[in-house]
Amino acid sequence: MGKQKQTTEDSKYIQQHLANERTYLAWVRTAIAITGIGFLIINLHIKSSFHSLSNAAVQGIGALSVLAGVSTIVFSTISYFQKAKQINEQTFRTSRPLILFLSVLMLIVLSVFGVYFFTVLL
Repeated sequence: MGKQKQTTEDSKYIQQHLANERTYLAWVRTAIAITGIGFLIINLHIKSSFHSLSNAAVQGIGALSVLAGVSTIVFSTISYFQKAKQINEQTFRTSRPLILFLSVLMLIVLSVFGVYFFTVLL
């Protein structure tokens, strides 16, 4: 007698769940890149300058980058599980608040980067 396989709720929507996982992994890669850029800026600055005001700016950039990276991982993980549930229940909604929050956070980080680089270069 053969063992019958049971289908799960997730197996009905395999393609959607796989797409959800790919999106989550893209967010994780983004978080790693954001955090890495912050550490890179801090390390490059330490080797090139010893001004107290620019040191404070670089530390702020590093802190913002780490905050952005951690926030990206936390919110994308929450979003991943919410989407998995919504896919199974066929009640999927887009993640507008997540996208808006992370976009604003990234604009702040990039703006601070820009101000720092223009003040250092001038």
